Formats: sequence, structure tokens, C-alpha cells
Amino acid sequence: MVEANFEYPISINGKVRANISFPTDAAPADIEAGVLANDIVQKWLDGKAPKKVIVVPKRIVNVVM
Repeated sequence: MVEANFEYPISINGKVRANISFPTDAAPADIEAGVLANDIVQKWLDGKAPKKVIVVPKRIVNVVM
């Protein structure tokens, strides 16, 4: 049995703030775009652009402010 989606923990400045599900075969660029478009992440970004977004496939997404 193969999972179709993976739920990524979204870490903003070192603390997990959300969990977002993406397809397991999604490209890192697609995951990054989806994370930055999410309402919860936008609340924590407070209108600022992140310095870096690190996507570790099937592990975690880190957003550094």
C-alpha cells in the first residue's frame, strides 16, 4: 500500500505552526508555493517575505524569517 499524500509539518522560525498535506510526488517548488499561499502561514509571515524556505521531501518544510 502506497500513500498518495504526505502531511508536512510547517516550521516557522523553528516552531511548528501548521500541518499541510501535499501529494507524495509533488516537486519541492510546488510544495514551497503551496506553503507560502496558505492562510495560516501568511498570518505568521505578517506580510513579510521569508529569507529562506527549506523543503525536505517527505519530512518537513522550514520557513526562515
